Amino acid sequence: MVFKPALVVVDVQEDFCPPHGALAVTGGRDIVPIINEFLSFPFALKVATKDFHPQDHISFASNHPAPNNKPFESKATVANPYNPDERQEMQLWPDHCVQGTKGAEFLLELDVGKVDHIVEKGQDKRVEMYSAFADPFRNPRVAQSNLAEKLRDAGITDVFVVGLSADYCVKFTAIDSAKEGFRTWVVGDATRAVDPSSSSMDAVYAEYAELGISVVGRDAAQVEKVKSLA
Repeated sequence: MVFKPALVVVDVQEDFCPPHGALAVTGGRDIVPIINEFLSFPFALKVATKDFHPQDHISFASNHPAPNNKPFESKATVANPYNPDERQEMQLWPDHCVQGTKGAEFLLELDVGKVDHIVEKGQDKRVEMYSAFADPFRNPRVAQSNLAEKLRDAGITDVFVVGLSADYCVKFTAIDSAKEGFRTWVVGDATRAVDPSSSSMDAVYAEYAELGISVVGRDAAQVEKVKSLA
């Protein structure tokens, strides 16, 4: 069977990492050495994603009226701008990864020089876009990247996902990867979660199981298979 793997490095940006990130994920910086190790492996395509929001993005609590505008606590129901009958409940966050700010930059220690393609997501102020592929609306889509097309054009069969955060952007990127028809692997050692509790992550893994997404370690047989391509 053909095996042509790609690596997708999700949102390893200043605002998602201690010590100063606006939406810092505990241990977010700690996974960079593992990610850099993966960037040295012979993946056929290496992609990095970044949240790249306008200041008036709908996911920012600051853009919603009080009292229901508390970051991490409040939620908002948002309608598809092209189909008001399709609605999504959305978590509200502190302002983060705003275009042109330090918080939107990749970590200096990330080996970005080995990345072939960068996806800037979350640029449409009207919709959340956790996934590197598209926003969550389906009927119709509102914002899409060219990632699925890029992977298909490169003949990719398998997608390995690493980065931040395990329970949001990594999760939705992996789910969309599987739905796009790629065998999908999440490298658990190379992710960290906003909510790392077992109840939160068990729910993520249950979604993965339904779609055939595998969570593997850095030394898994499938990773060794990538390394053997050198």
